[in-house]
Amino acid sequence: MSSYTALPAHEPDDSLDPQHQLRVEEPPQSSSPPYKRIALLVLGFFVVAFGFYKAGQFSVSYPPSQQEPGKDPQPGETITMPRDGKYSVGYFVNWGIYGRKYPPSLIPAQDLTHILYAFANVNAGSGEVSLSDLWADQDIHYTGDSWNEPAGNLYGNLKQLYLIKKQNRHLKIMLSIGGWTYSPSFHPVVVNPSLRAKFVASAVRLLADYGFDGLDVDYEYPQNDEQARGYVSLLAELRQGLDDYARRNNYNYKFLLTIAAPCGVDNYNRLHVMEMDRYLDIWNMMAYDFSGSWDKTAGHQANLFGQPLSVSQAINWYVQKGVSRDKIVVGVPLYGRSFTSTDGPGSSFNGVGQGTWESGVYDYRTLPLPGSHVLRDEAIGASWSYDYGRKEMVSYDTEEVAQWKGAWIAQQGLAGSMFWELSGDKGGPREGLTESGFGKDYQDGRSLVKVVKDSMGGKLDSTPNWLQYGTSKFPNMASGMQ
Repeated sequence: MSSYTALPAHEPDDSLDPQHQLRVEEPPQSSSPPYKRIALLVLGFFVVAFGFYKAGQFSVSYPPSQQEPGKDPQPGETITMPRDGKYSVGYFVNWGIYGRKYPPSLIPAQDLTHILYAFANVNAGSGEVSLSDLWADQDIHYTGDSWNEPAGNLYGNLKQLYLIKKQNRHLKIMLSIGGWTYSPSFHPVVVNPSLRAKFVASAVRLLADYGFDGLDVDYEYPQNDEQARGYVSLLAELRQGLDDYARRNNYNYKFLLTIAAPCGVDNYNRLHVMEMDRYLDIWNMMAYDFSGSWDKTAGHQANLFGQPLSVSQAINWYVQKGVSRDKIVVGVPLYGRSFTSTDGPGSSFNGVGQGTWESGVYDYRTLPLPGSHVLRDEAIGASWSYDYGRKEMVSYDTEEVAQWKGAWIAQQGLAGSMFWELSGDKGGPREGLTESGFGKDYQDGRSLVKVVKDSMGGKLDSTPNWLQYGTSKFPNMASGMQ
């Protein structure tokens, strides 16, 4: 078993705002008459009770928000949102059903509002969007699927996701297009009107055939202003295409359009944010990968505060640019990044660990690694594990940091949280998982998806999804899987 030694990297700061640091002290002796002390105690009780009432449902404390004038709410202020709960967005990757043994049945639907199904590909020559693994997406038969039905029905992950959303009417299923591997194909498409038209038509067709509630664009990243402006045009045309599809079919539903947004300075500075925002329902902020194997020193990959990169810094930039807080969803990693031959954060390193599925990256479900100690830095809202013998550091979010982030999201009035990606979360040993050993074995703990949900207040948005896809090419989807 791993050794948990929660050690702050800085000495406790007695100057912290009381809402961030709770201390229990013995009351001073008083010479007041007993009835006065009782009256004071009663008054104090009501003051404390009122304070908890004003604070809402939060039961966790979090590090100081390092206020920047004009960007954050004032201390103690909570910005409320008009919807009836927070968003909780999770990426489901179609390759997760293979070695990771993560089928749709393991999705914690009660803790999520949106599933981003990853990834559809883009043809750089034609602009056409297509599914990337038809066997996983539409063909594999799960328990309950019959081999005796007429030909042409939908099976695979996407049938299962439709059935899940029928049982969980608050849950929307989105098709995510692109991702790191497929993003280079966007470059020629976004700058060419005819290719963009093919992109839009094919993407909307996939939505109609496979039963999605919207489209998510994960374009990493425009490299110049021409591509950035083409990105705006693509979003405008996708918005129009989705609205036209709903209107043609008399569907009283707004199909969603979202993006995965960069949190690195060079990448977000290229974007035409306000022009993009006109067409978007949600900005899913990729608030991770701030540090990794590409750096010269070991660092934190998803720290809440601090310089030169942090979650709060990126979010504040988008807010300053005019993006409404109630459209901003904060990404949380369900993985850790490794640095080897290092003394820890800020130190040089030489190489990365073996990882769970790829070098240098460990699933959260396998962390902390056996033999390591867990440390945290409250000032910047970050945590990591360190093996003093092997000299390996892994930057990842512990349950405590996830609580801080959830509380910060709520206090800032942001829309919610997003997770890359669901197969990396904890949830017990996984049936059928054959690979084992260091960096692969399950380590007990709570689901970060649930931890963040509870820390945001526990209540999720209940806006209903859409179930009518009468124009689908799959007979069972067109009939609503009756």
